[in-house]
Amino acid sequence: MNASVSKEPLDARDRPARLTVGVVGAGRVGPALAASLQLAGHRPVAVSGVSDASRRRAAALLPDVPLVEPAEVLARAELVLLTVPDDVLPTLVDGLVETGAVRPGQLLVHTSGRYGARVLDPALRAGALPLALHPAMTFTGTAVDVQRLAGCSFGVTAPEELRLAAEALVIEMGGEPEWIAEEARPLYHAALALGANHLVTLVAQSMELLTKAGVAAPDRMLGPLLGAALDNALRSGDAALTGPVARGDAGTVAAHIGELRAHAPQAVAGYVAMARTTADRALAHGLLKAELAEDLLVVLADQERRPGGPGPGETR
Repeated sequence: MNASVSKEPLDARDRPARLTVGVVGAGRVGPALAASLQLAGHRPVAVSGVSDASRRRAAALLPDVPLVEPAEVLARAELVLLTVPDDVLPTLVDGLVETGAVRPGQLLVHTSGRYGARVLDPALRAGALPLALHPAMTFTGTAVDVQRLAGCSFGVTAPEELRLAAEALVIEMGGEPEWIAEEARPLYHAALALGANHLVTLVAQSMELLTKAGVAAPDRMLGPLLGAALDNALRSGDAALTGPVARGDAGTVAAHIGELRAHAPQAVAGYVAMARTTADRALAHGLLKAELAEDLLVVLADQERRPGGPGPGETR
């Protein structure tokens, strides 16, 4: 459900106390969030990073903040951002607890979309205050990320008694808190990945194909088209569907697949899968007429059982 949080500026009594902030994992997310918290008056005091790239990011977004080991980050900070890959997070939490690095009363914030607050249960048992604050944003690792946090939704999961504190931190970063139930976190994260991550793949493939077709500036050609398509989809959902699949142009779809087999066989499987999903949704919403859908679905089925199986780079 939506978090019922006022959009008015926080009264001083409602603002969390100014905190020292540490970052464990200087990937693309952690330094940006710490820099945003710094703008709200909190004080970054320590950051850990392993790779040269992470160290450069920390230096650029958090200048003069010392690079130290994770345990030292926790020793210096009242609010610790655990911004590591999802698969690393449980092991990291266990290790910090087992070495005694976690202190009672310390705010531990992870930014994983997959996990809720329960992944921090070992730290909770050690007295820490667990928060899951996942920004629904793609990050570049540069200062532009701090600006993009303005109006960005955050998936928030925390114990009920920490809900207001979690929401206040999100608002201080310029974000919009959205309460996500613990059990809904994997589905929530899958939804975001389906939209954002796969969109990048689709756009990159489209740009490659336009380049092969002789288009000199595929980004300029796609920008207005994709911007309008995204806006229409967000406003109207399936009603925004257009193109040969939604129209039931089976011959055009077959021609597309033939061209892809000749010039980009690795793109065929994705095209066919998305065309079938698009056809199913268009049918369900009354956009694709049943009599036109029949020929279209025959074309797609023929491609799926094509003699010899999928072409190079395709999947069954």
